[in-house]
Amino acid sequence: MQRKTDFIYTAELEPHRGRTKAILKAHPEVRNLIGRNPYSIFIILFVVLLQVFVAWLLRDASWWWVLAAAYLFGAFANHAMFVMIHESCHNLLFKKKSLNRLSAILANLPQSFPSSESFRIYHIKHHSFQGNHELDTDIPSRWEARLINNYFIGKVFWLLLYPIFQVARTFRVTEVRSYDGWVILNWVVQFLFDAAIVYFFGWMSLLYLFLSFFFSIGLHPIGARWIQEHYLVNGNQETYSYYGILNWIQMDIGHHNEHHDFPSVPWNNLKKLRHTAHEFYDPLYAHYSWTKLFFRFLFDQEISLYSRLLRKNRGNVPITDVSVPDMDLISAAKK
Repeated sequence: MQRKTDFIYTAELEPHRGRTKAILKAHPEVRNLIGRNPYSIFIILFVVLLQVFVAWLLRDASWWWVLAAAYLFGAFANHAMFVMIHESCHNLLFKKKSLNRLSAILANLPQSFPSSESFRIYHIKHHSFQGNHELDTDIPSRWEARLINNYFIGKVFWLLLYPIFQVARTFRVTEVRSYDGWVILNWVVQFLFDAAIVYFFGWMSLLYLFLSFFFSIGLHPIGARWIQEHYLVNGNQETYSYYGILNWIQMDIGHHNEHHDFPSVPWNNLKKLRHTAHEFYDPLYAHYSWTKLFFRFLFDQEISLYSRLLRKNRGNVPITDVSVPDMDLISAAKK
């Protein structure tokens, strides 16, 4: 087997905007699924309090209890908060953008590391410039792909330290301002929360939250979500959905094609979107097990960090000249 030495390039536009128009033409009733779900705030409150409670329970526990609890429970809880941060990023909780940002900062608390506002900045660019190496931080950096490639040990190392690799990618996106007042607020609130956890509960409680954060996006079956979304496992199809059982506790975040087609459809309507426009989604390859994909990624040498589709069709268009597919863009379809 010949090792990949570069990404796969395409001259075609990303598929989502075209499919959005086709679905709206075939199913105008899909417009009714666009909106917000303010009740998501109760999910955030419940999970944040739950994680604080578990951290309190583990305040005097041995390190191996903390490790086991983080892997078997905390990773799932914290990943659910990533879903809520993602919803807030697209302003799918409240009409007022500031309330969405505050909701994301709240959901960020049990993750021990401030990331919600930075995620907002770079995730929107992922939608607008999907596949553009200079602006889409979902794509591995070239040095990162060369380092890990398709090696088993390299992939284990990559998943284990995925948050660090993700942060490192932001340095290559020089056209995006990486901080503002909201980012600073995110950092300050998170620092105060972490300090309070240590002061009132102790270091073991903070270790539980920190490990839950690392496992939720790293070396854990649920971390296969990052592979599921855009890694090429079926020809050059560049976006994939997941329809497995874990969608029940991860608010249907696996419906990734559906989300990219309609970023303004909240999580509770994504399944309805799939069923309504099933003739568009049924022919697409989809994943049904994050665990199966997790082990396939580790052991299958055909899949490497180069298994991504890139495009260079942005040219020299300034960022401000490209519309962002958030609530304001797709909501125009209602008119």
